[in-house]
Amino acid sequence: MKLISLYVEKDTFIHSLAPFTKLTYAFTSVVVTLMFPSLVVGIIFFFMSLLICLLARVTKHMLALLSVVAILSISLLIIQGMFYTGNKTVLFSVYKLAFYKEGLLHAAVLILRLLNMIISFGILILTTRPSDLIDNLIQKGLSPRLGYVLSSVLQIIPQMLSTASTIMDAQRSRGLEMEGSLIKKLKAFFALIGPLVLSSLVEARERAIAIEVRGFGIQGKKTTLREIKESNLDIVLTKTFQIFLLVSIIWRVLLWIL
Repeated sequence: MKLISLYVEKDTFIHSLAPFTKLTYAFTSVVVTLMFPSLVVGIIFFFMSLLICLLARVTKHMLALLSVVAILSISLLIIQGMFYTGNKTVLFSVYKLAFYKEGLLHAAVLILRLLNMIISFGILILTTRPSDLIDNLIQKGLSPRLGYVLSSVLQIIPQMLSTASTIMDAQRSRGLEMEGSLIKKLKAFFALIGPLVLSSLVEARERAIAIEVRGFGIQGKKTTLREIKESNLDIVLTKTFQIFLLVSIIWRVLLWIL
């Protein structure tokens, strides 16, 4: 059975890295860009994440994720450019609407943070199988119950999209019209939402029964059939990201104190 996830099968250097290494990078890039509201820091991590995305050859799929926040980015530019509290210098005007330099720079920092967050965690999701990520985290000491919750979260959207597509095909075969006026689209929506919710509940129940049959609720130390091995490069990269994050946090705390 095909695994339902956003994972893209590729034979690249990024795909071969351990899941925990990619997770550490994503967490580090997001935290550092949030701690330091600097355009330079945002640009550095943005291009670094973009380079990793190119090396992983998942740019096409990443663009689909980034398109979701396109409208939000434009809204940030307009709102911050016009109404940011620190606005002083008028940069240009459009139909008597003034856009300020300070607001646009602040909006650029916010947008870079948002894009970097999506790209860095998108790399993790697109280049890592959910099962590998959860197994690696459990090997690092994560609770198996919490691991199951994370695994469900990673798969719920792709799974619901796949189920919705199947239901839509079934409804079309029965003569239901999906296109047309607003009334027809509402009827199609209600014809879709009912079976989708019910099928999701049934799948959740079946999954709960399946994992209990496999001894999920048994107390004691659990073993795994497959162990995620970390190379020397994974260890070096992980330690480097962790040290960089620790130094960044200490530096930021010192800046706050001083």
